[in-house]
Amino acid sequence: MNGHKKRSLLLVGGGITSLFIAMGVGRFAYTPILPLMLKQQLFSEAGAGALASSNYAGYLAGAIMTALGTRKENRLTRLKLALVVSVATTAWMGGTDSYALWLALRFVSGFASAVIFVYVSGLVMDGVAGLSKPHHAVGLFYSGVGLGITATGFAVPWLQEQYGWRGTWLGMALVCAVLLALAWTKLREPAGAGVAEARAPLSVPEDRSSLTSFKIRLLIVYGLEGLGYIVTGTFLVAYVQQLSAMHSFSAWSWILAGATAVPSCWLWSLLSARIGSRPALFAAMALQAVGIALPVVYPAWPGVLLGAVLFGFTFMGVTTLTVSWTRQRMPADSGRFVGVLTAVYGTGQVIGPIAAGWLVSGSGHYQEALIGAALIVCAGALATIFPAGRQGADAETVRPPAVKQ
Repeated sequence: MNGHKKRSLLLVGGGITSLFIAMGVGRFAYTPILPLMLKQQLFSEAGAGALASSNYAGYLAGAIMTALGTRKENRLTRLKLALVVSVATTAWMGGTDSYALWLALRFVSGFASAVIFVYVSGLVMDGVAGLSKPHHAVGLFYSGVGLGITATGFAVPWLQEQYGWRGTWLGMALVCAVLLALAWTKLREPAGAGVAEARAPLSVPEDRSSLTSFKIRLLIVYGLEGLGYIVTGTFLVAYVQQLSAMHSFSAWSWILAGATAVPSCWLWSLLSARIGSRPALFAAMALQAVGIALPVVYPAWPGVLLGAVLFGFTFMGVTTLTVSWTRQRMPADSGRFVGVLTAVYGTGQVIGPIAAGWLVSGSGHYQEALIGAALIVCAGALATIFPAGRQGADAETVRPPAVKQ
């Protein structure tokens, strides 16, 4: 193994750890911990939705800030600072019982998650640019999100049984602190950072009206995805625990969602290379809508677990495919529009948990919220194909995307 390849793989390892800390734990550990906090009557379902939305509002703010700051100077320092903040806010969630402080902590944690996601993605993309098959390294890198979700699915039930909800937050923070210490030296600026990104050729000449139609379509699609997927991303475990016969499957539903997310970006990229980004994105969102609705339509263990698998296999894949499609159609100016997409997606994430929390507080159960989320994602899937775009618009060559969620 040559020196460049070894440095690149070490950087990918540091990137996986960063996503584990920021996304798998900092962003998504709240989902399996939430049912115990609700059981302790620390807040209502509406309060749970507001806490989730506070985290996503912080993520939106962090994504916008990093999108506006295009310079690479000091990004490694900012990344490491954000990782420390992420670990600290996770620990502090278990160190207080103030709802107002929880709101603030979830916002700061979301902000740190966005900073980490954007900066570590840039570092890794620069670092693997010279490898013969960089898309394999990219797929490995983004598995960090699924690995973190899977780990919380295993660890949270045990920590809750031993130490309660406080000890669960503190225990997950301790795991993240150990991982960060191990990965700290692996996070470094790659040599030759800033290599120009290869441009994907367009199969047909673009005109302004076609490009405008494409932008509007994708904003609708990605906004609906952010609004719909996050309801399951927040309330899946709480819903399964509410099913009397399914209580023991609640942890497994989250474990399966995380495990299937691990290879999803790589596999969806391979599929889009064969059939095109538009059909692949339609398929991913259609499967996700089925996965969200299935535990409600068939509230037995096959429906719950298959729904979790479909959800986990698609939620990161949709992001990968959306950015990939953007880069195919806008190879020279995709970065700015990806920032706009991120803002629309983030806005949907803020609205979704609040609306779902209100619905659940009013009805006492999650069925309406989940079915509504499934219909929203289904509408997003249909928006990828109606109205039909110009002939051949999806015949572009697929390039490994730099995902910004």
